[in-house]
Parts: sequence; structure tokens; C-alpha cells
Amino acid sequence: MNKYIVFDVETPNRANDRMSAIGITVIKDNKIADEFYSLINPETHFDYFNTQLTGISQETVKNAPTFPEVWKKISPIMEQGILTAHNAVFDMSVLKRCLSDYDIKWKADVPYLCTVQIGRRLLPKMSHKLNVMCEYYGIALDHHHAASDSSACAQILLKYIEGGADISSYIKKYRLTP
Repeated sequence: MNKYIVFDVETPNRANDRMSAIGITVIKDNKIADEFYSLINPETHFDYFNTQLTGISQETVKNAPTFPEVWKKISPIMEQGILTAHNAVFDMSVLKRCLSDYDIKWKADVPYLCTVQIGRRLLPKMSHKLNVMCEYYGIALDHHHAASDSSACAQILLKYIEGGADISSYIKKYRLTP
């Protein structure tokens, strides 16, 4: 499969069980083919730390759609490729908890890639923080903005592919249901 659904989520608090924003960048045939971004009303409280980090507050999302409303738009996108994120276990776990908390049935498990794990193998002697990787590759980044983070992650994945990495060897399965 040559389609990657690169996504990034922002969360409102340390529970990391709800989203306050999601950014999606679709890679098809080794090119960025589509992008999606939405604020999300998480229907829960915001921690000061998360608001300072992301710039998203209760006020920012008061008229934003809830996760089930956004899911109706993004589930057809998310089903069309390999889910990919930078530090994917975090983003995958937030997705899993949102699906569970809203009782949304999707797939039992999904294939995924983590650009941090790939980077640690390909470039073992450097930090793999998103901002460090973007600086290394000359990629513009508005850090902790889901659209920018997903786009940056997609560009990093494309750098790995252009460099000849066998991305298929890094695909894992993430269990979404207990």
C-alpha cells in the first residue's frame, strides 16, 4: 500500500482521552495529496499547561464540532491507508480512547507507522523530537498546531522514503479494542 494517513492530535488536558484538534495529511504515491484540520470541542476541561502549549482553550472550541461529528468526516479518510504519526503510540492511544469514550465502533486493530521509531533506526545519533527533525530537514513548523505537526510528520516520512528506507518493514498493528 502506498497511502499514508499522517495525523496529529492536540489534547485539552493531561488525561489524554479527548482531542481539542486534529490535523491530517494524506500521502499518496509519495506526494502530499490532501489535508484536513479541525478544532474539536472535547466536552471536558482544559488544563492550563495544554492551553499554553497549543493555544487552544475552552473559548476557542466552544462552537467547534464534537469528536463524533468530526469522526463522520474523517473516518473515510482514516480507513484508506496506514495511520502514521510522530510518536504514534500517543496519537493512537488518544484516538482509541475517543472512539471508546464515545462508543464509536471502528476496527479492532489498524496498521500504523511511527516516524520517531523509523528515525531512531535511520538516524540513531540524533534527537527525534519533531522540532529537531524539522530543523534538520529544513521543514517549516508551527509546533503543537495539529495541521502543522501532521504536515511536518508527512514531510519527514517522505524524506525517509526518498532516502531509500523500506517503510513497509516498520508497519505495526495497533489494537483499538480490548
